[in-house]
Amino acid sequence: MSAVPFVDLHVRSYCANRQSDRHEFAQLVLPVSGELLLEIEGKQKQLDPLHGALVRPGAWHSQCSSTANRSIILDIDVATITQGSWERLLDKPFTGISPAARKLVEYMGIITDQQDIRPAVVNGWVPLLLDTLTSSVAQPTSRLAALLARIEGEPGLPWTTESMARSAGLSISRLHALFRSELDTSPHAWLLAQRINRACEWLAHTDRSIADIALGAGFSDQSTLTRAMRNAMDTTPAAYRRQSRENRPKRQ
Repeated sequence: MSAVPFVDLHVRSYCANRQSDRHEFAQLVLPVSGELLLEIEGKQKQLDPLHGALVRPGAWHSQCSSTANRSIILDIDVATITQGSWERLLDKPFTGISPAARKLVEYMGIITDQQDIRPAVVNGWVPLLLDTLTSSVAQPTSRLAALLARIEGEPGLPWTTESMARSAGLSISRLHALFRSELDTSPHAWLLAQRINRACEWLAHTDRSIADIALGAGFSDQSTLTRAMRNAMDTTPAAYRRQSRENRPKRQ
């Protein structure tokens, strides 16, 4: 695999104000949480963690959202995106995000929150991500999409397996089956990951107390959040916040 000529990574959130833009590079829009409405040259679609988009070089596009959202944005050189089978991604602007691609996007989101990512690392991610997206089989609209976006917007609500199934209009057994087939995880494990992600966002970007963050993210108390982060990330809320603040001056 040849070296990636140019790639740049951003983490962005969009508001209700819509602004149009165009650029000479391709741009991957990969939601990590929430929903956003993306329009590309007159065609628009609601994006969420199961649905992303690739904006062609030179294409007019705009985006907006009325809910909390967060996306990985990758600016990619034309020479890169037109290599081999990757060029097929340009045929259709909107693409499903398979479970394998989703896991990579989630990992990228966590790492970019923790530290300033070196260009060489991003260049290493791009071929794997493009290969994963290219090999993904087109999927019908997921019955989980609206539920996932709702929970990712407010993970601190008192969600249970029962309330998740009711919100999606599914039986509990069907909910478990869809989570396993589409996300390769269980509803409980996925919900825990979203709550940890939200806690990490607040730890990195706010001065809220750890106890308040724990409650707001859906944990019963600070010690429960600490155990969850230690098990999932081998760190504690205090250590995560300290590391994030040490890296903050490096970020633009």
